[in-house]
Amino acid sequence: MQTKNSLFIELFGDSPTIKVLDFLLTERELDFSISDMARNAGIGRATLYRIWDELIKNEKIIPTRTIGKSKLYKLNIKNPKIRKLIELYEKGKVKKILIKEGIPFVPSFFVAYVITLAYGNLVLV
Repeated sequence: MQTKNSLFIELFGDSPTIKVLDFLLTERELDFSISDMARNAGIGRATLYRIWDELIKNEKIIPTRTIGKSKLYKLNIKNPKIRKLIELYEKGKVKKILIKEGIPFVPSFFVAYVITLAYGNLVLV
């Protein structure tokens, strides 16, 4: 059974990091264990561990509490880049982009704008 990807994944790609951020954006009020995060994002735990340092180092996710031996984490809504992504979700701007069947169609300036908001200036001089 094939599941339909969210518009966020359609725009930014099908990478494990994007899948995790997509899941956490939709469930941003809750916290999850690493296993739950991987399962709900549709990736393996080993894959999540591979990208884990980047998520923590860039403060995209933060630890919230410990239950027994399990640490729980959630999306860091205080991170300015994450706040911009949340703002786009809440305003519904991302939901209003029309997608052609097969190939996503998004004006390049919009994609560049969203990437700049999310990750800052990626141009290296």
